[in-house]
Amino acid sequence: MIPEAEIIVNVQGDEPMISPETIERAVEAMAQEIHKANGAGIVTTWEPIESIEDLLNPDLVKVVLDEHENAVYFSRSPIHYPRDAVKRHGSPDSALENEPELLKLFRKHTGLYVYRRDVLLEFTRWPQSQLEKIEALEQLRALEHGVRIKVVEACTASTGIDTVADLERVRALIEISHSSITQRA
Repeated sequence: MIPEAEIIVNVQGDEPMISPETIERAVEAMAQEIHKANGAGIVTTWEPIESIEDLLNPDLVKVVLDEHENAVYFSRSPIHYPRDAVKRHGSPDSALENEPELLKLFRKHTGLYVYRRDVLLEFTRWPQSQLEKIEALEQLRALEHGVRIKVVEACTASTGIDTVADLERVRALIEISHSSITQRA
């Protein structure tokens, strides 16, 4: 680790398509937070969830935010629970199919973390928490230790790689991008 670095950026290996602009946005948010008395210890990003399939996919992590864009919870399950819509339609799936605007309530977490150096050093010393083990999400360890996590909107959509199909989709996107760059040159 670089001893003089105040801000450490971690782009998860399964998120190769995160845009440089999104990384810059997250770093800028941390640069603002680092000087606040009760600033966030971690900054991460979110994207809109655009389909019921994505919402129900346990490989896509969901995040719930408070009114100040701080993480309240991360889960592999669809959260929030649209109780009244479920009552009207009989199940979460039916509610989402009949009221597609409900999707706007949900946020996909992306695998980018910007840490304050001191928080990252502490984080690595903490044992895995119970919630972290249950959900297989390390950011829950930070929340359980009282670390505030600021969550900013990503500039563009990214594609995480959790399955072989995801890997093939990303390879195709990279090939398309490479072809368009080659054609312009």
